[in-house]
Amino acid sequence: MEYRELGTTGWKVSQVCLGTMTWGEQNTEADGHAQLDYAIEQGVNFIDTAEIYAVPPRAETAGATERILGSWLKGRSDRDKLFVASKIAGPNPNMTWLSKDGSPRRHTAKHITEAVDQSLVRLQTDYIDLYQLHWPDRPVVLFNQEPNHSNETPSEEILRALQDVVAAGKVRAVGVSNETPWGVMSFLREADRHGLPRMQSIQNAYSLVIRGFENGLSEVAMREKVSLLAYSPLAQGYLTGKYMDGATPKGSRKELFNRLQRYEGEGTLEAVNAYVNLARDCGLDPAQMALAYVDRKPFVTSTIIGATTMAQLKTDLEAFHVSLGDDVLDGIRKIHKWRPNPTR
Repeated sequence: MEYRELGTTGWKVSQVCLGTMTWGEQNTEADGHAQLDYAIEQGVNFIDTAEIYAVPPRAETAGATERILGSWLKGRSDRDKLFVASKIAGPNPNMTWLSKDGSPRRHTAKHITEAVDQSLVRLQTDYIDLYQLHWPDRPVVLFNQEPNHSNETPSEEILRALQDVVAAGKVRAVGVSNETPWGVMSFLREADRHGLPRMQSIQNAYSLVIRGFENGLSEVAMREKVSLLAYSPLAQGYLTGKYMDGATPKGSRKELFNRLQRYEGEGTLEAVNAYVNLARDCGLDPAQMALAYVDRKPFVTSTIIGATTMAQLKTDLEAFHVSLGDDVLDGIRKIHKWRPNPTR
């Protein structure tokens, strides 16, 4: 396991971050604890969750994942050696159940303080190492969908609210997720101008079929030392090959929730099939090839993996010991040239 600096914090986080969003929906508390125990044994020290998890987000399961993580964290003697990340949701008119006043989450001082306090109770810990804005509090196109609100909280106001929870010792560092180059630079500019907390990380999707981060954000990440925490490196399971030829495995997210449309657009399935076949032709597990490719990028600090079974988790972790030969990398380049960044 390699350890890399998170932003400018000086912290060394594992190149693998354990994702948790299935806990409380597809996985039980016992499953979550077993995954944590195994990942820590393998050298993982970085764990990511969010107030809206489990996924898909709904009132009945919101906070369940943090509670499962919290029951594992409680009383651990190694808490100071672990890096726990969580997130506050952004505006969404369909998620009024997160806030005490029944309004959609905003990145205001009131909602940030409320969300942090609620997460701390569920996590059964005194502090959150990395607190992230799950998506922007401003109108912006995300996942090929037009904004569903017209609200905006200014960057400076958000940072002052985050400064309050940092000063109170509830949060150690802050980051963003699903952000744009303008959004990241806006936060950095205001932080420098007013001496406010600096965004240390950006959690965005990055995989063989969604490489938009390379256009603009990668330069921001490397020059400004904002760590990419790459999520969905397996394209929600598509890059494992399990959905090839229209297959829908029992118990998969596709079968249970049918929410994978982001990876089913024109050109994406053709690219997925090509990558899966390339891996198999080269004697590699498709999932391991996909994860190893993300890990080798210089702007990636940690790759977030998620699994519903221990077998999947072990396969994913073993990927970070896989080296990709020139034949594999050449094949990836050819596929990317043929179907460049098919997913947005």
